[in-house]
Amino acid sequence: MTFEEPGSGGEDVVALTQQLVRINTSNPGGPEKPAAELVADVLAGIGIGCEWFEPEPGRVSIVGRLTGRDPSLPALLLHAHLDVVPAVDSDWTRDPFGGDLHDGYVWGRGTVDMKGPVAITLAALQRLWRQGQQPRRDVVLAFFADEEAGGALGAGYVTQSSPQLFADCAEAIGEVGGFSRTLTSRSRGYFVSTAEKGVWWARLRASGTAGHGSMINSRNAISTLAQALVRLADQSEPAVIKTAATDALIERLREVLAEPDVDDDELLASLGHFDRMIRAGRHNTVNPTQISGGYKTNVVPAEASATIDARFLPGHAGSFQRQLTDVVGPAVAVETLYHGPAVEAVVDTPLLGAIAEALCSSDPMATVLPYMSTAFTDAKWLHRLGIQCYGFTPMRLPDDLDFTALFHGADERVPVNSLRFGVDVLSRLLARY
Repeated sequence: MTFEEPGSGGEDVVALTQQLVRINTSNPGGPEKPAAELVADVLAGIGIGCEWFEPEPGRVSIVGRLTGRDPSLPALLLHAHLDVVPAVDSDWTRDPFGGDLHDGYVWGRGTVDMKGPVAITLAALQRLWRQGQQPRRDVVLAFFADEEAGGALGAGYVTQSSPQLFADCAEAIGEVGGFSRTLTSRSRGYFVSTAEKGVWWARLRASGTAGHGSMINSRNAISTLAQALVRLADQSEPAVIKTAATDALIERLREVLAEPDVDDDELLASLGHFDRMIRAGRHNTVNPTQISGGYKTNVVPAEASATIDARFLPGHAGSFQRQLTDVVGPAVAVETLYHGPAVEAVVDTPLLGAIAEALCSSDPMATVLPYMSTAFTDAKWLHRLGIQCYGFTPMRLPDDLDFTALFHGADERVPVNSLRFGVDVLSRLLARY
């Protein structure tokens, strides 16, 4: 099944995705400016000018505005980021920056996160322009730098220096959501993020006494650090924490699956590989991500360090950070590297109804599944302006595709038909909402 009409932008979205992937905007290492120039050129071609922000050379974000039919309505913000995480060539089957079209997929870093979604947004706007349609309300368009490193040089800089650009935006649509999972023979769920976990990145640093590797050393920095990491690992089975987003998801699954008495875990198992993402959204979590120490096999180092990635649910920022610090213990110093708040939006909103209608026009089996995203996004900056933030880039996916594994993974790729489906749904949403 394909989702395009002749001359409607179906091919544009594929070509745009390929062009964007071929611009290496790895963070760190690759400036976003060339990608911003491409996006600005596309927008200029449909009459949309942009304001430019460049807090450091090459680190460019752009913001534009499309006038809608009804100026009395609050504006809708569509936002995306132009940077990607780095890719190691040897881990990939195909060139991570080649943008290859192969077996019905566009391959490359960013096809999922999030140059494919950028292309969907641009192609949807192009479709409206070709059809002579205006969106129902004003649409503010923001393409940010630096999201993969926390956003200080992107959404953080733009929202702090020019908040007036977003003053009339009541709601925002960005990542992470819109992907599908078939639930029954008559129902296909599309995840919409209505909340996201907070993030705390920290460095753990243990100090000890340097010495010869052949001696007994009771103040071995690596041993002290390792013991702290083991204690953190024991936090891997935390208690379930209820949130409005996950409660809404479970309630919807009970309705769709007609399973009023099944326990929550069994319901979530129906989500296939998305289950691990949803389960992580029910807990505060922590993972060690880097470790460093020592410079020679027979030398006990005086210092060792590790980084941790902790994710917490709304309302648990301070308590979870204190809990982890206590678990690490006084022998290990803890340094905060980055802290981003948890974000929650209203679940009962007309926007979700409009999303459902737009989806059903392209997929009559569609149903919206609100959920708690475990990723952090630029919503952490936007919500400070009072904007309700949602994650939705519509993509109908093959059920055998482990989509969640493609985020930041090797062989990242997106089905061509999913891109075209996204253009259909997003253009319809903008025209009607």
